[in-house]
Amino acid sequence: MKITRRGRVIEQLPSAMYRLELEDLSRVLAHVSARRDKDFLRLLPGDRVEVELSPLDLGRGRVIRRLRQ
Repeated sequence: MKITRRGRVIEQLPSAMYRLELEDLSRVLAHVSARRDKDFLRLLPGDRVEVELSPLDLGRGRVIRRLRQ
């Protein structure tokens, strides 16, 4: 069971990792899903995204899509 949240990219990190701030103001570390990586999804600070979190570790996630501004 996955948890889906919306957030905003606040920092781009090495190795295709991103620091996100979710709507509830919590911060998570996320990477782009393999399917989106093939589509060459480029994220910049300020972009709104939808992220999938694992119920075991709510501090890490996977970006599943970029939302329209």
